[in-house]
Amino acid sequence: MYSYIIGKIIEVNSSYITLDNNGIGYLIYTPNPYAFKEGEEYKVFLYQQIKEDEHLLYGFKSIEDKELFLKLIEVKGLGPKMALPIIAMGSVNGIADAINRENILYLKKFPKIGDKLARQMILDLKGKIVVSGEVEEISASDEVFEALVALGYKDKDIKSVLAKVNKELSVEEQIKEALRLMIK
Repeated sequence: MYSYIIGKIIEVNSSYITLDNNGIGYLIYTPNPYAFKEGEEYKVFLYQQIKEDEHLLYGFKSIEDKELFLKLIEVKGLGPKMALPIIAMGSVNGIADAINRENILYLKKFPKIGDKLARQMILDLKGKIVVSGEVEEISASDEVFEALVALGYKDKDIKSVLAKVNKELSVEEQIKEALRLMIK
């Protein structure tokens, strides 16, 4: 099993990078390949997946991303190819906060994550993801926004209504008020 590899980026593709280490090119799937620049040297933290018919490398710029990835692939029904977009689109702190607060709407914004898988993530990971530094709180307005999107409202309509909603109310009350304003 590899822990990390240091080398120069030779190629950046839409889903992977090719890293040269002593004349050997390693194809490494990453959450955001465009975070790497061709011709520059990086330390890439690795996870190696060995199956009967394939050997794949998954790479991360930080050890925190790798640790989150390892936790995510422990969830029943969530494999490495589904975990990469979660890490690409969210922050470690934001994902941990959503899981610990049981924020299903936040988790469902990721590709291929439905209600059932979001609940499974919460069940399997609540309290297990250690967050370093400050927690990036998911604001109440983000939750209200996600709820209105889930109900089928358009982004621009939601944004205009959210400006009028009383932020002192609970999230549920804010959603109710936003719905009343949408109907008017």
